[in-house]
Amino acid sequence: MKCFLISLCILLCFQQGVKSKNVSDSDLQLASIPPRGWNSYDSFSWTISEQEFLQSAEIVSQRLHDHGYEYVVVDYLWYRRKVEGAYHDSLGFDVIDEWGRMIPDPGRWPSSQDGKGFSEVANGVHSMGLKFGIHVMRGISTQAVNANTPILDTATGGAYQESGRVWRAKDIAIRERACAWMPHGFMSVDIKLGAGKAFLRSLYEQYAAWGVDFVKHDCVFGDDLDLNEISYVSEVLRELDRAIVYSLSPGTSVTPAMAKDVSGLVNLYRITGDDWDTWGDVKAHFDVSRDFATANMIGAKSLMGNSWPDLDMLPFGWLTDPGSNEGPHRYSNLHLEEKKTQMTLWAMAKSPLMYGGDVRKIDPTTYDLITNPIILEINSFSTNNMEFPYISSLNSEDQDSGRQMRRSYREIKTSYTHSLSLTSCTESNANGWTSESLNQNLERICWKRNFGYKHLAPLCLHKRELNFISDEENVYQDYHQGKYHLVAVDRIKFCLDASPKRKLTSKEFERGTFSPCRWDSNQMWQLNLNGTLVNSYSGLCATVKPVKATINSAGFRSWVATGRTGEIYVAFFNLSDQKAVISAQTSDIAKVFLGRDLSACKGSEVWSGSDIEITQGTLSAEVEMHGTALFVLNCHLVWSPQKSSM
Repeated sequence: MKCFLISLCILLCFQQGVKSKNVSDSDLQLASIPPRGWNSYDSFSWTISEQEFLQSAEIVSQRLHDHGYEYVVVDYLWYRRKVEGAYHDSLGFDVIDEWGRMIPDPGRWPSSQDGKGFSEVANGVHSMGLKFGIHVMRGISTQAVNANTPILDTATGGAYQESGRVWRAKDIAIRERACAWMPHGFMSVDIKLGAGKAFLRSLYEQYAAWGVDFVKHDCVFGDDLDLNEISYVSEVLRELDRAIVYSLSPGTSVTPAMAKDVSGLVNLYRITGDDWDTWGDVKAHFDVSRDFATANMIGAKSLMGNSWPDLDMLPFGWLTDPGSNEGPHRYSNLHLEEKKTQMTLWAMAKSPLMYGGDVRKIDPTTYDLITNPIILEINSFSTNNMEFPYISSLNSEDQDSGRQMRRSYREIKTSYTHSLSLTSCTESNANGWTSESLNQNLERICWKRNFGYKHLAPLCLHKRELNFISDEENVYQDYHQGKYHLVAVDRIKFCLDASPKRKLTSKEFERGTFSPCRWDSNQMWQLNLNGTLVNSYSGLCATVKPVKATINSAGFRSWVATGRTGEIYVAFFNLSDQKAVISAQTSDIAKVFLGRDLSACKGSEVWSGSDIEITQGTLSAEVEMHGTALFVLNCHLVWSPQKSSM
């Protein structure tokens, strides 16, 4: 009964919080809590039609809106004609207007005809009480550049003119900065040019005119960082009459240092690559979410509101496959315990919750999972969210044999190896590269810091000067003057990429990427006198850090947070491949929650619904493989004479 009353109270409080937000929500306060909604990508890839989208929006309105799910987002390539030969990186299948701007494919979006764009779809979504979002790519499309369309000046309604001439797509396009994972699709524009700014402004003013409430901006962050475009888009959005939530995606190889450059410009930013329905993807989110919580990035002040590190969509229910030309046709590969783990981590890390499955075929178990009132309460209103390292584990084999072999998370022995990644060039950890000659014809670039580990050999890459021979290569000569390739020591025809050629999953977060050597900007590097190694594509610098290779690599994790009415949330995660008992001492938990007496806490475990007891100062639970236990604790507040006098 106590457990039921606690759950009911939290549900009523959460619903009241959502209603209050809807009533008092100001256009000047965007994303005050992590946004929540549905995105079409996991279930439809790029193939969704207007009818399918509006059917899905209707179900979100009827079944999920009362639980705070308010955005419905059509993901990428809504402008691509669904015909034979079209796929995610095909060229020549897009629908553009006279100004080179993407407009919805009328074959899939019939209401867009006669220049209406997404206006009627947005109106339909708004009539359901929801908000409408779209996915957009970086810069300008290759198709618009090839057509050399004029640039719209939204101030005059005609072609943009400067220095006595009309400016066109080829004048502003930077071909050397094509999107790494969609090289035939889009490229950056030169923001230093008035025409480049005019083009981007024309895009976002059009989105606002359509009634867009949410923009998911792709291929401008992580390995694909284009800080100039992000900054200018953020500036334009601040000036629009319509409030638009600004989201960045994806976030392969993102670090807190890199994110600090954008957290004040946007509302959401992905901190992983694409998350799909594999345990490896779920597991890989633990380190990165810990790092962003430690850096106090959760809920930072930002574009007309707050910004939230985004762990990507929830790939539950009826799905498609990455990059597929086919709609939903299979069920999620994650089992129930893994889904509970994902929901719990997303809640404790306060990630935006964007459901990715086909809502038209949502099953009762999945529905209960994504609408769990305590999970949603934690996601929206908890504070002081952080990973809690002071736990111990007892696996099932040890338990069955009677061996009390407890392994503490903080006592695991470690060894170290190199991890190559990117960071802002202003960060101190970007400085550490030197050049050295091996012989007359061979030079290498090495990272000399060994982080105090004398047995960790320096990481070195061979330097190869660029020789432009063909006419095609000479096009890039001026742009890449003074740059060079960095070649893998064991594979001389493979060069270091600053960005992947595809949307990597989050499990490859730590991995440096080598691919066959090309003239792409993402493979061009320059060593500066201050010891930084900068990439031509993103303007980011390469850095190296030691990575722990732990004996207990499967691991056990825990997170804690504070509820808005004083309750304490504790989550245990079993990332190993066998059932285990996970425990934490209340004396250790009390170090986080100062002033609390945890010796007499009462509460419940969320997923089982059972009441819990703390025995001999220990909070403990048997957790299934890949599973989680989530506790809601109500503990006495203890005031010492010192504290009460403050």
